[in-house]
Amino acid sequence: MSPHFDHVGLRVRDFPRAVSFFKTLLEPLGLTLQHQGEDYAGFGDAEHTPLWLHASPKTPPGGVHLAFRAATREAVQRFHAAGLAAGARDHGAPGPRPDYGPTYYAAFLIDADNNNLEAVCMAR
Repeated sequence: MSPHFDHVGLRVRDFPRAVSFFKTLLEPLGLTLQHQGEDYAGFGDAEHTPLWLHASPKTPPGGVHLAFRAATREAVQRFHAAGLAAGARDHGAPGPRPDYGPTYYAAFLIDADNNNLEAVCMAR
């Protein structure tokens, strides 16, 4: 993770659906549900929780772009497949993105709150 990035919070309209979606989506990347209350949920690992969801049923859909680091290209592929299975829309199948960088391998999805979600692997 970038030393300049600590965490991001997303407002979601359907909180239970969003928690279920992100559980499925982030598992291939090794991120799990670490904290949850009535109107918030935090995803990460035992050391850090970089993604927070906040129930906000009256908030208009998002439009935020989030890029998650993936350790392998296979993890990018699993992220994409898991997201599609959980109800996201395809916004770019897994594959190289040479216009972004020589080792940039990514996949893109749009969630139910209109957020653009990416998994990226920079390993060769």
